[in-house]
Amino acid sequence: MAAPPGRPGSDPVSWIRRLTSLEPPGGVAPVVVVGNFDGVHRGHQALVQAALEEAAQVGHGHPLPVVALTFDPHPARVVCPERAPASLMSLDEKARVLHDLGVSRLAVLPFSHDVSLWPAQVFARRVLQNALGAAVVVVGRHFRFGHGRAGDVRLLESLGGELGFKVRALDPVLHEGTAVSSTRVRQALARGSVEGARALLGRRFSVVGEVVHGDGRGRRLGIPTANLRIDGETVPGRGVYACWAGVAGRSQPAVVNIGCRPTFAGAEASVEAHLLDFDADLYGSSVSLEFEARLREEQAFPGPDALASQIRQDIVDARGILGLAPAAGPFG
Repeated sequence: MAAPPGRPGSDPVSWIRRLTSLEPPGGVAPVVVVGNFDGVHRGHQALVQAALEEAAQVGHGHPLPVVALTFDPHPARVVCPERAPASLMSLDEKARVLHDLGVSRLAVLPFSHDVSLWPAQVFARRVLQNALGAAVVVVGRHFRFGHGRAGDVRLLESLGGELGFKVRALDPVLHEGTAVSSTRVRQALARGSVEGARALLGRRFSVVGEVVHGDGRGRRLGIPTANLRIDGETVPGRGVYACWAGVAGRSQPAVVNIGCRPTFAGAEASVEAHLLDFDADLYGSSVSLEFEARLREEQAFPGPDALASQIRQDIVDARGILGLAPAAGPFG
């Protein structure tokens, strides 16, 4: 299937455009959807869907490209770093998810102290009009912009009339009566509620990491694990999870432990994955983990035998949750 107009046909990371220059881009005026897009949760997805609808309507049979505008680093890391949240995903992961939703290009405004001082009018003129050439701008109803967050949707609509772009503002997407937000996703993950995070994200929460050497205890127990050095800043709270592991283009069921291995008096948190029905050397490989469900809390056991027995039960429980047939042997 061919890529939709304006979209890349291969690696979505290649279509990230850093706005180091605010020169006009040329070409067809796009629909611009603005946000931090951390997690690309259901609220962000609604913004993208609205942008795609605008692109089809304004284009009159020839859909306009849709550009997502985001900021790197997160503005809070510049304005109030002591309160800046941990990110839910890397910029590359953000690009991939937005690409899959139908976005034509990801524009990244490098956020600096100087940028934080721009009045709202300057941001609208330099970025939305000049650097992006927006025909339509799509934002959330509570969008704020410019120095001191002084600009709101009403001002943006007024500026759009002057600068030549239409504005569409969306009400928040609600879940259980409260607006979906990146903060709520972080809170759910901190509780270990990957199911709650999934309800907010509209997909499983995932992380990516490199397999590194551990202490080999899992293999000595007869249940080898891959120790992951996670690329991102956020992982679910301590506990044991049923997951899907992405390895070399394949999806493998897995049981994942996040914690400090209290049975062995561990002090440093780790992420360890036991891949079911799988036996290969993964050292140095990149592995993704999609979290399906939490099996139990982290706990200390009297010794290695009791721990191994519980892990075997975890594997049985994970197979059931992941819809797999029981293993032929004592564990998968």
